[in-house]
Amino acid sequence: MSSAPPLQEARAGKKPVPRRLVAPAWARRVALPFGSFLLFLVLWQLLAASDTWSRTLVPPPADVWDAFVEVSTTHDGVRGYNGTYLVEHLGISLRRIAFGAGLGIATGVVFGLLMGTVGWMRSLFEPWITFLRTLPPLAYFSLLVIWLGINEEPKVTLLAVAAFPPVAVSTTTAVAAVPRGLVEAARALGASRWDVVKDVLVPSALPETLTGVRLAVGVAYSSLVAAELVNGLPGIGGMVKDAANYNNTPVVLVGIIAIGVSGLVIDGLLLRLERTVVPWRGRV
Repeated sequence: MSSAPPLQEARAGKKPVPRRLVAPAWARRVALPFGSFLLFLVLWQLLAASDTWSRTLVPPPADVWDAFVEVSTTHDGVRGYNGTYLVEHLGISLRRIAFGAGLGIATGVVFGLLMGTVGWMRSLFEPWITFLRTLPPLAYFSLLVIWLGINEEPKVTLLAVAAFPPVAVSTTTAVAAVPRGLVEAARALGASRWDVVKDVLVPSALPETLTGVRLAVGVAYSSLVAAELVNGLPGIGGMVKDAANYNNTPVVLVGIIAIGVSGLVIDGLLLRLERTVVPWRGRV
């Protein structure tokens, strides 16, 4: 392959090979989402301007922005929405998710380890976990309200119940898939049962468990509005529900966008945590 510069190649009668301009990877990662966002805004504005539906059903982006400003500031003597700023509504909901999903995730990891190592426990609990996983949150939220009242307890419990099955199932599957040769080798070297769990099963199951954690957080987020149906204010899901009662579509969209954006941020943080804790994933 010739290493001569293009000028020398031209003199020798050779055509220079054009160089392809390739955008850096980080530029593509930023430009593509930003471009798709702009395209979405344009399509949204065109749909709202077409008057196919009323502004109540499809408000233009400007109305949603005005609603965002209103619920984030004090206007006409009113503080945010129902006396609480948007960031405070979101913070209260995130705290509920942290407590509820955290409890469900911790319980799911413990049950997953037990069911993956003890055969009779898997036979006993797996059908119940599958049954629970198929239930929509609204199916048992009313029952939780009857049992626990209308304060924080039913909300946190609902989020915990929603987050529990994905982690339990993924951890059970990962533990059961650990090669028996690794377990037998550890035992042959004198490892106790606890050492096998701590040094063999947990590291081997960790990648799938973290995937289950991401799924569990997503399920908890999808259950947030259901968890805040009753006495949900302050809270972002309660704000969405209350605004929907008054056909305040811009505020509903502000709440939905806030839930989605915060969910993206948290999922990105969990993905970064996964890459830090299990850097070998996808490389072996």
